[in-house]
Amino acid sequence: MEFVVELVISVLIVIGGIFTLIGSFGLVKLPNLLMRLHAPTKATTVGVGAILIASMLFFWVERGTFTIHELLITIFLFLTAPITANLIGKAYLLRHVDPKDDLPHTGEAEGWATFDARKPAEQPKDPGKLPQD
Repeated sequence: MEFVVELVISVLIVIGGIFTLIGSFGLVKLPNLLMRLHAPTKATTVGVGAILIASMLFFWVERGTFTIHELLITIFLFLTAPITANLIGKAYLLRHVDPKDDLPHTGEAEGWATFDARKPAEQPKDPGKLPQD
C-alpha cells in the first residue's frame, strides 16, 4: 500500500477516534438531557463515519474490491441519528418544559411547533379514553 493512502486511512481513524472520544466525554459530563443528546449525535456520528470511511478505503486499496457494507452503515447512521435525537428532544420538551414559562416568545402569531398541537381544550379528561366525535 502506498504511503499516502496509509496516511489518509490513519488520519481518518485518528479523527474518528477523537470525535468519538469527545462525543462520549460530552455524554458523560454535560448537565442535562438536551446537552447530553447533542454530543453523541454530532461528534460521535462524525467519528464513526470517519472510521467507517477509513475501513471502506482500506479494503478498497488492500483487496481491490469496493465494499458496500461500510457505506450503507454510514448512510444509515447519518439518516437515523438526527431523527432519533429530534424525537428524544421533543419527548423531553413535552414532558419537562412549560412553554409559557421556560421558552422565549417566538415573535410570531404561532408558538413553538412542538406545543402547537397540544391545545388544553382538545386534551381528553381521562388519558385512557379518546374523545368521541
